[in-house]
Amino acid sequence: MNHAVEINNLTKNYNQIQALKSITLSVPVGAIYGLIGPNGAGKTTLIKALVGSIKPSSGYINILGLNPLTDKWALRRKIGYMPQSASLYEDLTAKENILFFGKAQKVENIKQKTDEVLHFVELSERANDLVRNFSGGMKKRVSLCCALIHQPKILFLDEPTAAIDPHLKLQSWNLFRKLANSGVTLFISTHLMDEALLCDKVTILMNGEIIAVDTPQKLIERGKTVITYKDGGAIKTSTIPSTPEGLANELLKLGLKPTITEVSTKPDTIENIVLNIIGIKQNLKSNT
Repeated sequence: MNHAVEINNLTKNYNQIQALKSITLSVPVGAIYGLIGPNGAGKTTLIKALVGSIKPSSGYINILGLNPLTDKWALRRKIGYMPQSASLYEDLTAKENILFFGKAQKVENIKQKTDEVLHFVELSERANDLVRNFSGGMKKRVSLCCALIHQPKILFLDEPTAAIDPHLKLQSWNLFRKLANSGVTLFISTHLMDEALLCDKVTILMNGEIIAVDTPQKLIERGKTVITYKDGGAIKTSTIPSTPEGLANELLKLGLKPTITEVSTKPDTIENIVLNIIGIKQNLKSNT
Protein backbone atom coordinates (compact mmCIF):
# COMPACT_ATOMS: atom_id res chain seq x y z
CA MET A 1 0.00 0.00 0.00
CA ASN A 2 1.64 3.26 -1.16
CA HIS A 3 -0.96 5.60 0.32
CA ALA A 4 -2.46 5.65 3.79
CA VAL A 5 -5.23 8.04 2.70
CA GLU A 6 -6.92 8.40 -0.68
CA ILE A 7 -9.70 10.91 -1.30
CA ASN A 8 -11.50 11.53 -4.58
CA ASN A 9 -14.07 14.28 -5.29
CA LEU A 10 -15.16 14.52 -1.64
CA THR A 11 -17.92 17.04 -0.90
CA LYS A 12 -19.85 17.90 2.24
CA ASN A 13 -22.91 20.13 2.28
CA TYR A 14 -24.73 21.58 5.28
CA ASN A 15 -28.01 22.73 3.75
CA GLN A 16 -26.97 25.58 1.43
CA ILE A 17 -23.40 25.72 2.70
CA GLN A 18 -20.77 23.68 0.85
CA ALA A 19 -18.15 22.96 3.52
CA LEU A 20 -15.98 20.77 1.27
CA LYS A 21 -15.75 21.15 -2.50
CA SER A 22 -14.52 18.20 -4.58
CA ILE A 23 -11.50 17.40 -2.40
CA THR A 24 -9.02 15.05 -4.05
CA LEU A 25 -5.70 14.15 -2.43
CA SER A 26 -3.53 11.22 -1.32
CA VAL A 27 -1.24 10.82 1.69
CA PRO A 28 1.85 8.57 1.46
CA VAL A 29 2.42 5.97 4.17
CA GLY A 30 4.78 7.22 6.90
CA ALA A 31 4.51 10.90 5.94
CA ILE A 32 3.71 13.96 8.01
CA TYR A 33 0.99 15.51 5.86
CA GLY A 34 -0.09 19.04 6.68
CA LEU A 35 -3.53 20.49 6.06
CA ILE A 36 -3.25 24.24 6.50
CA GLY A 37 -5.64 27.12 6.09
CA PRO A 38 -7.41 29.84 8.07
CA ASN A 39 -10.10 29.11 10.62
CA GLY A 40 -13.29 28.09 8.83
CA ALA A 41 -11.45 26.70 5.81
CA GLY A 42 -12.97 23.23 6.28
CA LYS A 43 -10.03 21.47 7.96
CA THR A 44 -12.01 20.01 10.87
CA THR A 45 -14.86 18.95 8.57
CA LEU A 46 -12.39 17.07 6.37
CA ILE A 47 -10.80 15.26 9.32
CA LYS A 48 -14.21 14.31 10.72
CA ALA A 49 -15.11 12.83 7.34
CA LEU A 50 -11.84 10.87 7.26
CA VAL A 51 -12.36 9.33 10.71
CA GLY A 52 -16.00 8.52 9.96
CA SER A 53 -17.69 10.87 12.42
CA ILE A 54 -19.64 12.65 9.66
CA LYS A 55 -21.08 11.33 6.40
CA PRO A 56 -19.88 13.05 3.22
CA SER A 57 -22.47 14.27 0.71
CA SER A 58 -20.54 12.57 -2.10
CA GLY A 59 -17.11 11.28 -3.01
CA TYR A 60 -14.73 8.46 -2.17
CA ILE A 61 -12.54 7.93 0.92
CA ASN A 62 -10.10 5.08 1.49
CA ILE A 63 -8.13 4.91 4.75
CA LEU A 64 -5.61 2.07 4.97
CA GLY A 65 -7.75 0.15 2.48
CA LEU A 66 -10.95 0.70 4.46
CA ASN A 67 -14.07 2.87 4.14
CA PRO A 68 -14.58 5.11 7.22
CA LEU A 69 -18.35 4.49 7.20
CA THR A 70 -18.85 0.88 6.14
CA ASP A 71 -15.66 -0.40 7.83
CA LYS A 72 -15.71 1.93 10.83
CA TRP A 73 -15.09 -0.71 13.53
CA ALA A 74 -12.17 -2.30 11.69
CA LEU A 75 -10.75 1.15 10.92
CA ARG A 76 -10.95 2.44 14.49
CA ARG A 77 -8.42 -0.17 15.56
CA LYS A 78 -5.95 1.25 13.03
CA ILE A 79 -6.37 5.01 13.45
CA GLY A 80 -5.87 7.50 16.24
CA TYR A 81 -7.82 10.75 16.42
CA MET A 82 -6.91 13.80 18.48
CA PRO A 83 -9.71 16.39 18.22
CA GLN A 84 -9.15 20.12 18.39
CA SER A 85 -10.52 20.28 21.94
CA ALA A 86 -9.09 17.66 24.27
CA SER A 87 -11.84 15.10 25.00
CA LEU A 88 -10.70 14.11 28.48
CA TYR A 89 -12.32 13.39 31.83
CA GLU A 90 -11.20 16.24 34.06
CA ASP A 91 -11.93 14.34 37.31
CA LEU A 92 -9.60 11.47 36.31
CA THR A 93 -5.81 11.39 36.34
CA ALA A 94 -3.75 11.35 33.16
CA LYS A 95 -3.14 7.60 33.56
CA GLU A 96 -6.81 6.88 34.28
CA ASN A 97 -7.86 8.73 31.12
CA ILE A 98 -5.43 6.73 28.98
CA LEU A 99 -6.47 3.45 30.62
CA PHE A 100 -10.13 4.26 29.92
CA PHE A 101 -9.52 4.83 26.20
CA GLY A 102 -7.20 1.83 26.04
CA LYS A 103 -9.82 -0.48 27.55
CA ALA A 104 -12.37 0.82 25.03
CA GLN A 105 -9.93 -0.31 22.31
CA LYS A 106 -9.35 -3.65 24.13
CA VAL A 107 -5.61 -3.01 24.27
CA GLU A 108 -3.52 -5.90 25.57
CA ASN A 109 -0.85 -5.27 28.24
CA ILE A 110 -2.61 -1.98 28.78
CA LYS A 111 -0.80 -0.91 31.97
CA GLN A 112 2.61 -1.36 30.36
CA LYS A 113 1.57 0.47 27.20
CA THR A 114 0.06 3.30 29.24
CA ASP A 115 3.38 3.77 31.02
CA GLU A 116 5.17 3.68 27.67
CA VAL A 117 3.07 6.40 26.03
CA LEU A 118 3.29 8.59 29.15
CA HIS A 119 7.06 8.25 28.98
CA PHE A 120 6.99 8.98 25.24
CA VAL A 121 5.24 12.33 25.77
CA GLU A 122 7.32 13.09 28.91
CA LEU A 123 4.41 13.00 31.36
CA SER A 124 5.45 10.08 33.57
CA GLU A 125 5.95 12.32 36.61
CA ARG A 126 2.40 13.72 36.27
CA ALA A 127 0.71 10.39 35.50
CA ASN A 128 -1.29 10.33 38.74
CA ASP A 129 -2.31 14.00 38.75
CA LEU A 130 -5.86 15.05 37.94
CA VAL A 131 -6.25 16.37 34.40
CA ARG A 132 -8.19 19.39 35.68
CA ASN A 133 -4.92 20.70 37.11
CA PHE A 134 -3.07 20.47 33.80
CA SER A 135 -2.23 23.32 31.43
CA GLY A 136 -3.73 23.37 27.95
CA GLY A 137 -0.50 22.03 26.47
CA MET A 138 -0.32 19.16 28.94
CA LYS A 139 -3.94 18.23 28.24
CA LYS A 140 -3.06 18.03 24.56
CA ARG A 141 -0.25 15.62 25.38
CA VAL A 142 -2.62 13.43 27.41
CA SER A 143 -5.03 13.55 24.48
CA LEU A 144 -2.18 12.44 22.21
CA CYS A 145 -1.53 9.51 24.57
CA CYS A 146 -5.19 8.48 24.30
CA ALA A 147 -4.87 8.54 20.50
CA LEU A 148 -1.66 6.48 20.63
CA ILE A 149 -2.51 3.84 23.24
CA HIS A 150 -3.65 1.23 20.72
CA GLN A 151 -0.60 1.83 18.49
CA PRO A 152 -2.44 3.13 15.39
CA LYS A 153 -0.96 3.12 11.91
CA ILE A 154 -2.26 6.61 11.15
CA LEU A 155 -2.92 9.62 13.37
CA PHE A 156 -5.39 12.41 12.61
CA LEU A 157 -4.48 15.49 14.65
CA ASP A 158 -6.74 18.55 14.56
CA GLU A 159 -4.88 21.73 15.59
CA PRO A 160 -2.61 19.76 17.97
CA THR A 161 -0.35 22.70 18.85
CA ALA A 162 -2.84 25.57 18.91
CA ALA A 163 -2.63 27.81 22.00
CA ILE A 164 0.45 26.16 23.51
CA ASP A 165 3.80 27.78 24.26
CA PRO A 166 6.75 27.57 21.83
CA HIS A 167 8.68 25.04 23.96
CA LEU A 168 5.77 22.59 24.08
CA LYS A 169 5.15 23.14 20.37
CA LEU A 170 8.75 22.16 19.63
CA GLN A 171 8.42 19.09 21.86
CA SER A 172 5.20 18.11 20.09
CA TRP A 173 6.77 18.29 16.64
CA ASN A 174 9.75 16.28 17.83
CA LEU A 175 7.26 13.60 18.94
CA PHE A 176 5.45 13.77 15.59
CA ARG A 177 8.73 13.22 13.71
CA LYS A 178 9.62 10.25 15.95
CA LEU A 179 6.26 8.69 15.16
CA ALA A 180 6.71 9.25 11.42
CA ASN A 181 10.19 7.74 11.57
CA SER A 182 8.65 4.63 13.17
CA GLY A 183 6.30 4.27 10.17
CA VAL A 184 3.18 6.01 11.54
CA THR A 185 1.38 8.32 9.09
CA LEU A 186 0.35 11.70 10.51
CA PHE A 187 -2.39 13.88 9.03
CA ILE A 188 -2.17 17.23 10.82
CA SER A 189 -4.46 20.23 10.41
CA THR A 190 -3.31 23.65 11.55
CA HIS A 191 -3.95 27.33 10.93
CA LEU A 192 -0.35 28.10 11.99
CA MET A 193 1.35 28.63 8.65
CA ASP A 194 4.91 28.21 9.95
CA GLU A 195 4.08 24.60 10.83
CA ALA A 196 3.76 23.87 7.12
CA LEU A 197 7.57 23.95 6.97
CA LEU A 198 7.73 20.98 9.37
CA CYS A 199 5.60 18.71 7.17
CA ASP A 200 6.68 16.44 4.33
CA LYS A 201 3.85 17.67 2.11
CA VAL A 202 1.16 20.32 2.49
CA THR A 203 -2.35 20.95 1.22
CA ILE A 204 -3.69 24.49 1.51
CA LEU A 205 -7.44 24.63 2.07
CA MET A 206 -9.58 27.75 1.63
CA ASN A 207 -13.38 27.90 1.84
CA GLY A 208 -13.59 24.12 1.58
CA GLU A 209 -11.47 23.97 -1.57
CA ILE A 210 -7.90 22.86 -2.21
CA ILE A 211 -5.90 25.73 -3.69
CA ALA A 212 -2.39 24.21 -3.55
CA VAL A 213 -0.64 20.91 -2.87
CA ASP A 214 3.15 20.88 -2.63
CA THR A 215 6.23 20.25 -0.51
CA PRO A 216 7.25 23.04 1.90
CA GLN A 217 10.35 23.78 -0.19
CA LYS A 218 8.31 24.18 -3.37
CA LEU A 219 5.87 26.47 -1.55
CA ILE A 220 8.76 28.64 -0.37
CA GLU A 221 10.02 28.82 -3.95
CA ARG A 222 6.71 30.39 -4.99
CA GLY A 223 7.71 33.47 -3.01
CA LYS A 224 10.24 36.24 -3.60
CA THR A 225 13.52 37.05 -1.87
CA VAL A 226 14.87 40.57 -1.39
CA ILE A 227 18.67 40.77 -1.62
CA THR A 228 20.37 43.71 0.03
CA TYR A 229 24.02 44.42 -0.67
CA LYS A 230 26.55 47.16 -0.09
CA ASP A 231 28.38 48.27 -3.22
CA GLY A 232 31.09 50.89 -2.72
CA GLY A 233 29.32 52.14 0.37
CA ALA A 234 25.91 52.40 -1.31
CA ILE A 235 23.07 50.14 -0.10
CA LYS A 236 21.27 48.46 -3.02
CA THR A 237 18.43 45.92 -3.22
CA SER A 238 17.00 43.54 -5.78
CA THR A 239 14.08 41.12 -5.70
CA ILE A 240 14.52 37.61 -7.06
CA PRO A 241 12.60 34.30 -7.07
CA SER A 242 13.12 32.29 -3.85
CA THR A 243 14.92 29.46 -5.63
CA PRO A 244 18.55 28.28 -5.51
CA GLU A 245 18.80 29.16 -9.21
CA GLY A 246 17.46 32.65 -8.58
CA LEU A 247 20.12 33.42 -5.98
CA ALA A 248 22.89 31.92 -8.11
CA ASN A 249 21.85 33.95 -11.16
CA GLU A 250 21.72 37.18 -9.18
CA LEU A 251 25.15 36.65 -7.64
CA LEU A 252 26.50 35.75 -11.08
CA LYS A 253 25.00 38.96 -12.45
CA LEU A 254 26.71 40.98 -9.72
CA GLY A 255 29.95 39.18 -10.48
CA LEU A 256 30.92 39.24 -6.78
CA LYS A 257 32.82 42.48 -7.31
CA PRO A 258 35.44 43.32 -4.66
CA THR A 259 33.42 46.42 -3.78
CA ILE A 260 30.47 44.27 -2.66
CA THR A 261 31.37 43.79 0.99
CA GLU A 262 28.02 42.61 2.39
CA VAL A 263 25.14 40.50 1.09
CA SER A 264 21.95 39.58 2.99
CA THR A 265 18.69 37.94 1.94
CA LYS A 266 15.14 38.28 3.19
CA PRO A 267 12.77 35.65 1.73
CA ASP A 268 9.00 35.91 1.86
CA THR A 269 7.45 34.33 4.96
CA ILE A 270 5.27 31.26 4.48
CA GLU A 271 2.32 33.38 5.68
CA ASN A 272 2.84 35.89 2.86
CA ILE A 273 3.27 33.12 0.30
CA VAL A 274 0.05 31.38 1.38
CA LEU A 275 -1.86 34.68 1.44
CA ASN A 276 -0.56 35.42 -2.06
CA ILE A 277 -1.69 31.98 -3.30
CA ILE A 278 -5.12 32.61 -1.77
CA GLY A 279 -5.27 36.08 -3.34
CA ILE A 280 -4.40 34.74 -6.79
CA LYS A 281 -7.10 32.08 -6.47
CA GLN A 282 -9.71 34.64 -5.41
CA ASN A 283 -8.77 36.99 -8.27
CA LEU A 284 -9.10 34.15 -10.80
CA LYS A 285 -12.59 33.37 -9.46
CA SER A 286 -13.69 37.01 -9.56
CA ASN A 287 -12.56 37.30 -13.19
CA THR A 288 -14.47 34.21 -14.37
